[in-house]
Amino acid sequence: MTPAYEIYAIRYATMTPRTPAMNYLSPDPHETTAADLDYFVWLIRGDGRDILVDTGFNEAASKERNRTLDINPVDALAQFGVAAETIRDVVITHLHYDHAGNLDRFPKARFHLQDREMAYATGRCMCNGLLRHPFSAEDVTLMVRHVYSERVTFHNGDGEVAPGITLHRVGGHSDGLQVVRVETDRGPVVLASDASHYYGNMQRRSPFPIIYNLGDMVDGWLTCERLAGHPDRIIPGHDPLVRELYPRVDGRADAYALHRPPVRSFTKD
Repeated sequence: MTPAYEIYAIRYATMTPRTPAMNYLSPDPHETTAADLDYFVWLIRGDGRDILVDTGFNEAASKERNRTLDINPVDALAQFGVAAETIRDVVITHLHYDHAGNLDRFPKARFHLQDREMAYATGRCMCNGLLRHPFSAEDVTLMVRHVYSERVTFHNGDGEVAPGITLHRVGGHSDGLQVVRVETDRGPVVLASDASHYYGNMQRRSPFPIIYNLGDMVDGWLTCERLAGHPDRIIPGHDPLVRELYPRVDGRADAYALHRPPVRSFTKD
């Protein structure tokens, strides 16, 4: 029997103010305000495992990028009784600075990454400043060091981290962006990461403006919908609405239980 996991979205930082043009490639001309950008990592627990999805960024990066860091996400794990040195598996959805920092703080972890993401982050596209901007050379270099230390498991398209936890390359935002499908008691939940920064990106079919391949992003939305089976089981990467829809976990950082049903549905079904 496939195990059912718990999933916690841990909010560790934010960016404000935002404008509609910062959040949507084709913003609604009637909108004058826009939602803040929240930053999350995701902790998957169950079947004797603690699996981390993405590693956030640290204080140095927050100052360099002018982001508000509330807590280093690695330190937030301690409030779940999870020490970074005990984590065995870390999924990196893609290598942008806000998803692949703190890589030096998981000394026993194996990192799960798409082949295409490493090729993209170290290849000729990084000669272009616009494509390079979301990456940190220090983070990418550290991941290369983990490759040389035989601590990276590469995936080519679909892959599995554990029974009931699968990876799926969708690209779009970054060439090797992968989403994570997790079996829970409410059905499969898809951690979309930056396949859709906000619920609105996918629902309006209007991408977040940081994009590598528009066609892959559009196809990626269809992949997320197929993997989840219901729009309520797709979790965007940066939407503060997550904090309204899901129950907060008492006493455990700024964390929300994604394995519980949302307080309201996006459909009438």
